[in-house]
Amino acid sequence: MAKIVSERSDLLPAMAEVFREHGFEGASIALISERTGLGKGSLYHFFPGGKEEMAGAVLGEIEAWFTTHIFAPLQWDPEAVSAIDRMFRAVVEYFDSGRRVCLVGAFALATSRDRFAKQVRSYFRMWREALAAALVRIGRDKPAAEQLAEEALAVIQGSLVLARALDDRTVFARSMTRLRERLVKGEK
Repeated sequence: MAKIVSERSDLLPAMAEVFREHGFEGASIALISERTGLGKGSLYHFFPGGKEEMAGAVLGEIEAWFTTHIFAPLQWDPEAVSAIDRMFRAVVEYFDSGRRVCLVGAFALATSRDRFAKQVRSYFRMWREALAAALVRIGRDKPAAEQLAEEALAVIQGSLVLARALDDRTVFARSMTRLRERLVKGEK
């Protein structure tokens, strides 16, 4: 029986997992159709621009989630330490304690990078700027906060890759604990 979908946003989680597992190039319309339960015609009804529009919508959904749960609190919450703590909880939850790859990061590394460069840059730039703003509010000078925010993103992304490569989620957990200490308490 055909699946009934009334909103294209209902399709995005399944599409995201296909792109996460197979990359942009490997995510065929057949795989997306299988995972969403929709035929190709229905997929093109919701996404007339095809796979590229699907991936763009998935990236937009990811950015919206991160904006709500991570970027905005980091940028604006007067309790900056609390916002940083919430960032770590959200990151651990979102990336399933290091078992789930960062799709935006994967797109940044793939041959499809240029196709989605604007969205990839926006995601990382917003995260870096929001985290730097929180670090300034806890007393770091602006240049140091910007550098530390950049290093924090590198640690998060790198520990996701290492945890997956070693099939050891404790790598991610340890990295997040050490990074939080460094950000909040200024430890090395």
